[in-house]
Amino acid sequence: MAALKVVLIIVLILVSVAITTIILSQEGKQNGLSSLSGQQFDSYYSKNKGRTKEGLLVKITTILVVLFFILSAVLNIGSF
Repeated sequence: MAALKVVLIIVLILVSVAITTIILSQEGKQNGLSSLSGQQFDSYYSKNKGRTKEGLLVKITTILVVLFFILSAVLNIGSF
């Protein structure tokens, strides 16, 4: 049982480092001066944002954060 806990802690640390790295590599969500006027410009990029590198990073971040919460809960429950 102790070996499983050590493995889960190591995986939790690796997931934490991965989350930090991916979040820091993402661009900001600022719209620049166009956000002041309230105008939205629809472009090919804005319509297909989920298929870009940024979209992939957002999906990976979501998956890693869910995994982080699950691992944290499992380690917390196992400590009782």
